[in-house]
Amino acid sequence: ELKNTSGLLYPPEAPELQIRKMADLCFLVQHYELAYSCYHTAKKDFLNDQAMLYAAGALEMAAVSAFLQPGAPRPYPAHYMETAIQTYRDICKNMVLAERCVLLSAEILKSQSKYSEAAALLIRLTSEDSDLRSALLLEQAAHCFINMKSPMVRKFAFHMILAGHRFSKAGQKKHALRCYCQAMQVYKGKGWSLAEDHINFTIGRQSFTLRQLDNAVSAFRHILINDSKQPPAQQGAFLREYLYVYKNVTQLSPDGPLPQLPLPYINSSATRVFFGHDRRPAEGEKQAATHVSLDQEYDSESSQQWKELEEQVVSVINKGIIPSSFQPTQFCLNRYSDNSRFPLAVIEESITVEVSFRNPLKVPLLLTDLSLLWKFQPKDFNAKHGGETKELGMCDDDMIGTEAITEFLINSEETKVARLKLFPHQTGELHILGVVYNLGTVQGAVTLDGIDPSIGLQTGKFVSNGLSVRGRQDLEIQGPRLNNTKEEKTSIKYGPDRRLDPIITEEMPLLEVFFINFPTGLLCGEIRKAYVEFVNVSKCPLTALKVVSKHPEFFTFGGNTAALTPLSPSASENCSAYKTVVTDPTSVHTALLSSASSVDFGVGTGVQPEVIHVPLPDAVLLPGASVQLPMWLRGPDEEGVHEINFLFYYETTKRHSKMCHRVLRHTAVICTSRSLHIRATVCRSNALEGEEGRGDNLLVFVDVENINTSETGVKEFHIVQVSSNSKHWKLQKSVNISEDKDTKLASRERAKLCFKAVRCKNSEGRLSHECENYTFADIVFGNEQIISSASPCADFFFQSLSSEFKRTHVQSHTHASQRDVKQSFDETVRLIQRCSEVDLNVVVLWKAYVVEDNKQLILEGQHHVALNTVGKEAFSFPQKQELPETVLLKFFRPENTPVPAKPTPEQLSNLIKTSLHYPESFNHSFHQKSLCLVPVTLLLSNCSQAVVDVMIDLRHKTTSPEALEVHGSFTWLGQTQYKLQLKGQEVYSLQLKACFVHTGVYNLGTPRVFAKLADQVTLFETSQQNSMPALIIINNI
Repeated sequence: ELKNTSGLLYPPEAPELQIRKMADLCFLVQHYELAYSCYHTAKKDFLNDQAMLYAAGALEMAAVSAFLQPGAPRPYPAHYMETAIQTYRDICKNMVLAERCVLLSAEILKSQSKYSEAAALLIRLTSEDSDLRSALLLEQAAHCFINMKSPMVRKFAFHMILAGHRFSKAGQKKHALRCYCQAMQVYKGKGWSLAEDHINFTIGRQSFTLRQLDNAVSAFRHILINDSKQPPAQQGAFLREYLYVYKNVTQLSPDGPLPQLPLPYINSSATRVFFGHDRRPAEGEKQAATHVSLDQEYDSESSQQWKELEEQVVSVINKGIIPSSFQPTQFCLNRYSDNSRFPLAVIEESITVEVSFRNPLKVPLLLTDLSLLWKFQPKDFNAKHGGETKELGMCDDDMIGTEAITEFLINSEETKVARLKLFPHQTGELHILGVVYNLGTVQGAVTLDGIDPSIGLQTGKFVSNGLSVRGRQDLEIQGPRLNNTKEEKTSIKYGPDRRLDPIITEEMPLLEVFFINFPTGLLCGEIRKAYVEFVNVSKCPLTALKVVSKHPEFFTFGGNTAALTPLSPSASENCSAYKTVVTDPTSVHTALLSSASSVDFGVGTGVQPEVIHVPLPDAVLLPGASVQLPMWLRGPDEEGVHEINFLFYYETTKRHSKMCHRVLRHTAVICTSRSLHIRATVCRSNALEGEEGRGDNLLVFVDVENINTSETGVKEFHIVQVSSNSKHWKLQKSVNISEDKDTKLASRERAKLCFKAVRCKNSEGRLSHECENYTFADIVFGNEQIISSASPCADFFFQSLSSEFKRTHVQSHTHASQRDVKQSFDETVRLIQRCSEVDLNVVVLWKAYVVEDNKQLILEGQHHVALNTVGKEAFSFPQKQELPETVLLKFFRPENTPVPAKPTPEQLSNLIKTSLHYPESFNHSFHQKSLCLVPVTLLLSNCSQAVVDVMIDLRHKTTSPEALEVHGSFTWLGQTQYKLQLKGQEVYSLQLKACFVHTGVYNLGTPRVFAKLADQVTLFETSQQNSMPALIIINNI
């Protein structure tokens, strides 16, 4: 029986209960208006009697009756329900009735779309008394929030979390999991990482309890792979939970495929693959070739340079053609290299894969038994058939040897690379799939540099907490975005990246190179002798060894005439780098002649000068053999730091279908400091009576300046020898003979040398390209002659010559199209130009005395000056050209017909060389004879190879200021005009007479000489460049 709080109990015939029963009957027959009136009357009676339980029931039913009335004459009295709920809960202490009333009122409010009031009503009844009731109410309130006109999504998710928590406390695991999963849909991907972590952790635990292991693993995985903001202790707990769950999963199917692990992160695009073995380090004086290693940063510019060098040497080997199958050697493949083709690896040589791991957590990760996962398909490339595919080759060490890293610790939030190796023992196709490892954690605190000393540092082992799982991660590398065709540009397409799919080829030779006594600093032009050791560390013989460099003028192995002595570096410590001979004292300042063919030094053979053949004994290096060869170095002409790349090219003795050659790289860094600066000019000279080469003599002026700074410790330079090398000219003797045999130059001192040069006898009448023999003339200032036609002096000369030829060759090719126009005119111009051309090269050899650590060293070196044009100054290294001032931009239409080249006035003036021969002073008695006649010889030399018409005009009167200073005038007697024809290189003497009427000093240099080629019309006037006045003194006796 229902009792109110005061213990009042109504008898069955009580009028209050009768009215209540009448109201119930009206409600049952759906007479809701009468029912409402009766409930309202009963409510008043019950309240008057303080029967609160009866009053609350009457209020509840009155509100329902009002709601159910058709047409709704009155609004729904929500306050009735609230009063009833309050009465049940607070006065009557009957939570079951209050709960019923709340659910009923909430449904009424929801039907009226009053979701906010319904949610507030449901939340108000939650309490700590009953977890299950509170969970139900919170879940219903959450649904109210999501069903509002403007859904309150975050409130829905929040109250779902609260409901799930209360379900969990009530032991309703499935309901709790359902609530958390629904809330996760809202929080996922919003960046609320702490909320996500909490939800995922709870989902993982509930799923594990319900034995939904896959869901549990997925939930824990999400906690670990997101950038968590949890403290380290919490992250460690998450990781342990994950490992524990994962271990249970793997125990269910121990023979199944390895699962994918989420930690650590792998940056697949940063994966690098290196083909090559670990090279021996430098020993003592030996310096190993730098080659390529994983420790070097990738540089696209240098990579392109190495590719060009390799193409250059392959082109030379294949007679100027690069084969279509040519694949540039790439030792290290990364995200920047060209990975579109399958890389080639050699059997029995290691393949190193560098994998970049990142630990996103604040706790360290310990990877054990870390190794590569691969697939291999054996193939014999000679037999042209494939083999079976081995999916997982971890046990097949007879095919591919796999190196495992026992322990690999990654500290908190650290990025660390692991280098894993494979050793192929069979030819075929290898596919590297990923990595396999055991994932675990470390006990205790770990410092950034490793593990705390208290935890097993002495044994070198990290102490694991015993919880680890074995799994894998795949290396999936996306190729470069394609952007060539229109279709590729308008869509997103990626090309292949095959760096993890090498082809294992047959065995190849493997070269190691060591440099002995290789300098790091040189003077400009300094010659130093070093040694190179070549070692074949493979089981194959090695042949066709070549070296290619962009700077062939920096080094030489000696020409065919070079003697390989001394053979060892120790025997060469005190020897000169040059081949020297003691000279006879009588031969000082006169030329000592020798000759050499440019073919012996690799010039003029058609082979590019950058590709140098390495003179191996018998041209083969056997397996395990080593050979030491001398190598002469010459400091570059410009000061500063120079990076010089060497590419060593070699082949196997038997041809392979896949790999034809191999290369080895070395980068030498040389710092050069200033030494000498040499400038030279050449001008035509007159031969003395009875002297060799009457028709063609040259004066060579050499200006040597010591521009070295005292910082390098150089005390002084000695010019020990000046040599010339040319096909047509040779130095004859030194003109300015001083008492000192040696020319010494202290800092900033300058020496001026003058030499006489004559034409070689064997070059007369020959064209330059028909003669490959060079005449070497050595003028010695000391006691020893350096044989300039032998190695290394001649090597560096010919290399400088070939680089000079290469520059002019490129320039001449640019004008090739213009040379076809007006061929005859061009030939004329060429003949005139050839008159002023001189093919004479001067080599200045020097010694420098250096004080270093209280010891005096003698350094040797040489500088080259190429004299090409008469009267034009040449330098030992190219002068820096000043940038022209900016001019206004002009637009014009280019002419289709190129303008033919015209000879310059300087070139025209050198067509005919004139000289006057006369007595310096002439005595005459004007008292006896008023006219003084002086015989004068005009010597005309044809400097060209062609027939030249010459006209001499004696009527010319000088009006120049220099001539006016000379007192008086004179007259030429006889013909005033002469017309002559001179053959090529002909010297003609013309006898003239000058007539004087007074004593004094006269200038005889008044004749004007005109010349033209025999088959041309235009006359060119010739003049003596920088000629002195031809002064004669007339004395009276």
